[in-house]
Amino acid sequence: MIITNNHAVPEQFIRCAKNDKYSKGKADISVTTLIDSPRISMLRNLHADQLQMDVTDMTYSLLGTACHHILEQSEPLPDEVYEERLFTEMFGWTLSGAIDVQKYEPDGSITIMDYKVCSSWAVMNDKPEWERQLNCYAYLVQKNKDMPVNDLRIVAIVRDWSRRQAKVSAGYPQANIQVIDVPSWTFEERQDYIGKRITAHQGCQQNFDFTDPLPLCTDAERWAKPTRWAVMKKGRKSAVKLFDSEREAELFINNQKGADALYIECRLGEYTRCGENFCGVAQFCDQYKETSNG
Repeated sequence: MIITNNHAVPEQFIRCAKNDKYSKGKADISVTTLIDSPRISMLRNLHADQLQMDVTDMTYSLLGTACHHILEQSEPLPDEVYEERLFTEMFGWTLSGAIDVQKYEPDGSITIMDYKVCSSWAVMNDKPEWERQLNCYAYLVQKNKDMPVNDLRIVAIVRDWSRRQAKVSAGYPQANIQVIDVPSWTFEERQDYIGKRITAHQGCQQNFDFTDPLPLCTDAERWAKPTRWAVMKKGRKSAVKLFDSEREAELFINNQKGADALYIECRLGEYTRCGENFCGVAQFCDQYKETSNG
């Protein structure tokens, strides 16, 4: 990857960004890649030498790395294991995952914890990828240690936390560190999910080998937002209410007092990940180009 410095930040930031020691070990795929789009993974590999990112777009990643490094330096308790990378094989591929914390419980089970440096929005909304990631880690633990994994937790470090918002906003995190319980699947559900994901990535690789079109990203993988109709009020910036159809918005207005002050604003749907190039490969993706030209 080519790291640019369009905003003339100190060179030390560039050196830190280039000094990324991450490795999935001797594995075909890591858990974080497994749960993501096969198409995106393939395009990243194919265009690795052409991808560009400005160092200022890597700030949150650097913060996450820094937090992990600091927490790793603490003296581990006798019943805890930090940053252990585990491996397992399925359908001819080796899967690996590095687990932030494994805590051995008195009942003979293991609790998994994963650190996330994230926004308050992430804490306040569903993050299905967290559930998938931690259940994949749980499978790795079960396969390697033959011990049950019943409790999965995200330890969220909220980077944009506001003391004022915590006082006035319902549902806002009440501290800048939040421990979030993640739904735990059965062993069979974990195994079935991982099998399907490996098959999907293998299929994408086979398509490329035989010069077939790469599988398309799903709406979920593209972070699709549907078109919504917002009922707006003159003099107010935020929507009074959002609707899935224009007809619903019209009916709402017709039943309101002071309807003359209300109007409808169409908010077109979008593929957020593609439009903002959060995947990093939009410029090489024909699916994105066809959608953006459509």
